[in-house]
Amino acid sequence: MTDDLTSTGEQSPAEVGDPPAPVPVDPEAVVADHRRLVGYVGGGEDPEYPADVLAMAMVLRIEKSDPPDRTDLLTAAARAVALLCLDHRAAGDGPWASAMDDWCNARIRKIARRARGSQWAAAQEVWGVTATEGDAEARAFVPGRVGDLDRRVKKLQIGGTEVDGRLPTEAPGHGVVLWTNPGLDMTVGKLAAQVGHASMLAAKLLTADEAIRWRIAECPLAVREATPERWRALLDADAAGAAVAVRDAGFTEIAPGSVTVIAEIIRN
Repeated sequence: MTDDLTSTGEQSPAEVGDPPAPVPVDPEAVVADHRRLVGYVGGGEDPEYPADVLAMAMVLRIEKSDPPDRTDLLTAAARAVALLCLDHRAAGDGPWASAMDDWCNARIRKIARRARGSQWAAAQEVWGVTATEGDAEARAFVPGRVGDLDRRVKKLQIGGTEVDGRLPTEAPGHGVVLWTNPGLDMTVGKLAAQVGHASMLAAKLLTADEAIRWRIAECPLAVREATPERWRALLDADAAGAAVAVRDAGFTEIAPGSVTVIAEIIRN
């Protein structure tokens, strides 16, 4: 981000945060956002200086005394990214459009942190979108230079994101499903970034009209762990263009090129 940041890397107090009341979905804006996601191919070289890397920060709310359910937290994280990517402020002349264009033209990076109490409250003042699933909450922030990351987010811990629970393996009846790789061991923070990426790629499987309806419904989706048999079928579906796989660059936790999550649409 450029003009939306002050010299300290913070956004103007008059402009930060979500609107105080829900804003109606603009179908034309969703179509423009959807077009960006469909056209996204990823890649690109990293800049010379690490501070110039473009990344989307994510924050998971994990209260020490009452941590959320693992499935709900990952679902909230994925929905937060999808909601941000299809937000009217990310389209056309919106205040987030330039940052989203730059990020989608670079190598996609997401970094998940944890917050609780006053830290979580402060993070709500930074440009982004929060999603709630059950008792879990997660927020995705407008991407920008790592060196410009708002200090209210930068100071949050990247580690310590583990929560209890296991992902279900059964398929839902319909809708967007993000299947995680049963053969990879990833922290919740790492997996949150992966399902967030998968929720973006799922847009490639939607028509523009479907994307509008999905955004109006606040991007419902399911996060599941695939069985080994289903995973093999999903890899075949990805090769055939019927599903979309996330292939990790391998900067943390897992080997480069690992397929971490596969998005598919189950239609009635």
